Amino acid sequence: MRKLLLIKYASEIFLKGLNRNKFEKKLKLNIMEVLKGVQYEFLNDMGRWFIYSEDLEEATARVKRVFGVYEVCIVNEVEPTMEAISKVAVEEAREFGETTFKVEGNRANKAFPINSMELSREVGAIVLRNVEGLKVDVHKPKRVINVEIRERAYVYSKRIKAAGGLPYGMNGSTMLMLSGGIDSPVAGYMMARRGVELNCVYYHSHPYTSERAKEKVKDLARILKGYTGSIKLYVVPFTDVQMAIIDKCPENELTIIMRRFMMRIACALSEMLGVNSVTTGESIGQVASQTMEGLIVSSDVADRPVFRPLIATDKTDIMDVSREIGTYETSILPYEDCCTIFVPKHPKTKPRLEVIRHSESVLDIERLVKDAIDNMEVYEDL
Repeated sequence: MRKLLLIKYASEIFLKGLNRNKFEKKLKLNIMEVLKGVQYEFLNDMGRWFIYSEDLEEATARVKRVFGVYEVCIVNEVEPTMEAISKVAVEEAREFGETTFKVEGNRANKAFPINSMELSREVGAIVLRNVEGLKVDVHKPKRVINVEIRERAYVYSKRIKAAGGLPYGMNGSTMLMLSGGIDSPVAGYMMARRGVELNCVYYHSHPYTSERAKEKVKDLARILKGYTGSIKLYVVPFTDVQMAIIDKCPENELTIIMRRFMMRIACALSEMLGVNSVTTGESIGQVASQTMEGLIVSSDVADRPVFRPLIATDKTDIMDVSREIGTYETSILPYEDCCTIFVPKHPKTKPRLEVIRHSESVLDIERLVKDAIDNMEVYEDL
């Protein structure tokens, strides 16, 4: 007997028809990517995916974060005999304590002498005779022992919820505007969970934002990398853009004009890199630049789709997701980003497009965008 990791992928993948093989292939590649550095063996038994590793705990921790994996289970691989199956089922049940249970049998290998229902009934009876404190409940049991018969037999009761979603990289790409705050990493996570490849751009206002602020964003990108397997971060110098706006534009329009430059740079960078879209962590009405009017004005300069997955999400719900995915503690570190400096006392909350266009017409927009991109830093191996 040996312990393996059983990988169950999201039901959406089953529904892809003729494209299902593409999704399965991509998911397997993504799993192999996150397991780099871990000694493992990838096994396939009649369509079921298993992983064998001496460090099964580490393999589990990594695989459960792979988008497209719905659930991982710690299974006992045994000989496909009733004696071997029943022995392990009893061992599993002895860890339950007093509770209700049932056995779910699945006979994929039709050469096995009894069918799935008979398998469930016979193994359940053996468990009930040999383990005290258990009662059978076939409708709403608190614990379930699964028995799968393939070329080998697999017995398990430990099921771990995984990331779900679709395989990363199957649904195009996006340029995530990654700040040091709570919202944007969550927005990136949500896009990646739907199979969208992430590229990240961070706007750094040296010397007004510190190197620690930049390191904080790099740390957030590393956390996202734990889900995606790889990620690129582009750090764009933004001080000259902000100084130009402060020098030549009305103070109360600083924030919205700054957001328009961020959008221009993200789109120009996307064009250069062949990225399909832009993603932000904006939520309607959360701050002055995220009013309906503000979002319309900032999107005006975009030349490709702009996704805002958090647009109708409450802050408390965003914080909950942030904690769940492991970015919250890093996001709340007290290092300012470019969005929190040079904030006007009374920012315009209902900007008019024609007025903003007129105000920024005094700026050399093309040169400012080009200089910012020409002087950016690229981080690939975070």
